[in-house]
Formats: sequence, structure tokens, C-alpha cells
Amino acid sequence: MQPTDSDAEEPQPPGKDRNFVTALARGLELLRAFGTGEEYLGNAELSNRTAIPRPTVSRLTYTLTQLGYLQHNTHLEKYRLGPGVLALGYRFLANMGIREVARPHLQKFADATDCNVSLGSADRSDMVYLETCHGSGPLIIRLDVGSRLPIATSAIGRAWLCGLPAARRQQLMHELADVHGSDWPALEAGIQQSLRDYAEYGFCLSEQDWQRDISAVAMPLILEDGAEVMAINCGGSSLRLDHDRLVNNLGPRLKEVAEQIKQELAPRYRSAR
Repeated sequence: MQPTDSDAEEPQPPGKDRNFVTALARGLELLRAFGTGEEYLGNAELSNRTAIPRPTVSRLTYTLTQLGYLQHNTHLEKYRLGPGVLALGYRFLANMGIREVARPHLQKFADATDCNVSLGSADRSDMVYLETCHGSGPLIIRLDVGSRLPIATSAIGRAWLCGLPAARRQQLMHELADVHGSDWPALEAGIQQSLRDYAEYGFCLSEQDWQRDISAVAMPLILEDGAEVMAINCGGSSLRLDHDRLVNNLGPRLKEVAEQIKQELAPRYRSAR
């Protein structure tokens, strides 16, 4: 489907960063609009989700299709994500040396605890799993690479917040408040408790906060003296991960895993400088 030229580009809003390319940002927002389990979206749906005018969406989807980031179904008159998106994702993961280093440590811990043990990084108001390892027990979370968990309620998200410099964390808290609206006061109280837990234990807890049947422990992975902050977690069924086990068993062991990963990564960072 060819794009139309009926709409003019909207003017840059006052005070807009002159280095910010609006057209590029809009194209990326369209790619982000595809949710898990949603194979096809039309221009109208994309426009509604992104608040981008429909004629502009039409031009963007045409361009993204030509570049291989979208595929167009002529019968449905809708689009799906194309192989170009997958290629970018795989290149990102392939270039992350931390996954290669972290995975054996995460898998060993997952096998020993029958839990789901993962490495994650932040994307807007969510944490995204970059690596995840499963134990062999029946009562574990089976989440995979690419899974998203909310920063505000998950142990891994709260741990990531704890690892940030105070000024950056405060900025993120304001952004999360805008995202969560009226739910924010209760969520903020949970985050403040995680900050206290981190100060006391060196790790964070989420006891049935993200989902009622899941509990977890997590801690930030602060790399290159704070230049990069990720987080790792260990979670499973709340029926067997009670408070005592989280605090006195899994938490201290997770701290050891984090230290092992950091020590193994240190020579790589030194050689890269």
C-alpha cells in the first residue's frame, strides 16, 4: 500500500531538542506498538496506539516495510513485524559479552535452587530479560529471554532502581509516577521498602508483589563503576519461597553469584579501555 502525501509534517514543538529526529522516533514507536501475541496491526490501530496521525503512520509503515522491519499482508491490509527487527535483536544479544559470562553462573544457581534465575536491563517502565535459566523443579516460573516485568512491582526492577545513582533514581521515580497514575502511592511505598531492604541486606525482595503466587529476590549488577547497571533475580513459587528462605538463603547466594560475574567481567572491561 502506497503512502499518501495529504498531511504536512508537524512543526517542532517549542523547546524541542534540535538533535532529536522526530521521524525516526515515530518509526521506532510504531515497532514498539506490537504487543506480545499480536501478529497483525493496521494503520488505524497503530495510529490509535501511538497518537501519530494516520497519514504519517501510512508513510512510516510503507518505509519500514521497504526496509524489512515490517511485512504487509495485502489481504488483511495490516502489518506484522519483519525479520529486520529479529536481526537487530539477535545482533544486540550476540554483542553482549555479559550474557556469555553470566549464563553458566545463572544456570548453576537455577539448577541448585529449582528457580528461575535471570539477568535483566531496563526499557522504559519495564525490565527486559536478556538471559534466563530454569531449574528442573515443577514449581518454577518459566519466563524466557525478552520477557518483560514492571520495574515498580518486580524484585528485579526494584533492584535495578537501587543500583542507580540517587539523582537518576529520583528522575525515574517521577517518570514511573506518570506511568502508574493513581496506583503510584502504593507502588512507591513498595519501592521505598526495597531501598530499605537493599540497605540492610544488599538485595531486594518481592513477596507476591508482581504476582500473588510468585516471590523473588534480586540485586543490582553495577558494572564499570556504575557506567552500566543491570540486575539479576531468583524467583519461584511463593509456596516454597517464604520470607526466611529469601532473606537467609537465596539472597546471600545471589550476592555470591553477582560477585562471581563481576569478577569474571572485570578483565574484559579493563582490556576494552
